[in-house]
Amino acid sequence: MSSLLEFENSSPNIFIPEEWSEAAESIVFDSPTSPPPVVLICGAKNCGKSTFSRHLLNVFLQRHKKVVYLDSDVGQPEFTPPGFLSLTVVDRVTPDLSTPCLKTPERCFFFGDNSSKRDPTAYLSYANTLYDHYHKEYHSFNKTEELAKIGLPLIVNTPGWVKGIGYEILVDMLKYIAPSHVVKINISAESKNLPAGEFWLEEEEDCGTTNLIEIHSARQDAFNRSILVQKDASLMRDLRLMAYFRRCFAGDCNITTIKELANALASHPPYQVPISSIKIRHLHCQVPGDQIFYSLNATIVGLAICSKHSENPPWCVGLGIVRGIDTLKGLLYVITPVPHGTLEKVDLLLQGFIQIPCCLLQVKGCMSPYMFANILSTS
Repeated sequence: MSSLLEFENSSPNIFIPEEWSEAAESIVFDSPTSPPPVVLICGAKNCGKSTFSRHLLNVFLQRHKKVVYLDSDVGQPEFTPPGFLSLTVVDRVTPDLSTPCLKTPERCFFFGDNSSKRDPTAYLSYANTLYDHYHKEYHSFNKTEELAKIGLPLIVNTPGWVKGIGYEILVDMLKYIAPSHVVKINISAESKNLPAGEFWLEEEEDCGTTNLIEIHSARQDAFNRSILVQKDASLMRDLRLMAYFRRCFAGDCNITTIKELANALASHPPYQVPISSIKIRHLHCQVPGDQIFYSLNATIVGLAICSKHSENPPWCVGLGIVRGIDTLKGLLYVITPVPHGTLEKVDLLLQGFIQIPCCLLQVKGCMSPYMFANILSTS
């Protein structure tokens, strides 16, 4: 794929079946506005969770001016690059249900990998903290706050990993969030579906006020069997990353191909970040002290702000590419679309396993600075 627009032009037509429309409308128009509904969407991979969540978001916006979206799918997020858990306040309808679109989240954590299996404990902590933020700011108010704040509905999008540890993580999320609605999307391959009924509850446990809605995958053939659109997960992640770093440049810049983006990034003036002003944290591995800068060079890092309370995980404000390191001058050279005013608050770099797309490093005729042998300057 040489064009950044090719994916958008090749997106399949999205069909919203009557069953989906009825489910979305019942959630939005049959639910009280105070407290606002909290909807968690779950199901196996490629069952249509993202498409249904966007459709539900659009229907919610017919009744509410704003909707909050908690995305816990670190591999295929809706509004951020991969590796993030995020909380985004959405105030506009998304007309195209198939094409990824980036938005600036209100709060997000950089998990640093495409699956929660690296560190389920940290993953759950991030998801729960995002929900706590929503609950405090947009859901439950005292009488004084009710006059100044408006409750907003929440949509929780979840990963398609619903077996083994992935299943246990989903159950823990459901118990913690205790949503007003759970939408479970089933596919024709029953062995891949979640268990029937309120699977997250113990046998004698009451489901309380949670409404379970079960729907079928939207894509069906003449025999009423689900037809899953097999996404190239790696390509989707690369596209999101390239779209994110495309934001380093003004919208009217003529950058429509991967080669043009690679050239633009290679010539883009980086920020100079004093090494003395930041901490470096490796999320899923240990790196010897004398190898830290070698491991950091030519990588994608999360740009985070340490919490004043050490027990809280650091909020992340975006991603950066470490283009080079000058240990003599004590400087890191970072490319990022994060505004300068926000970048000045960053005091922590988080390194995970989110990598620069190979297609940006292997463009014919483009001398990528990330491939130079002498980019780490020590003399």
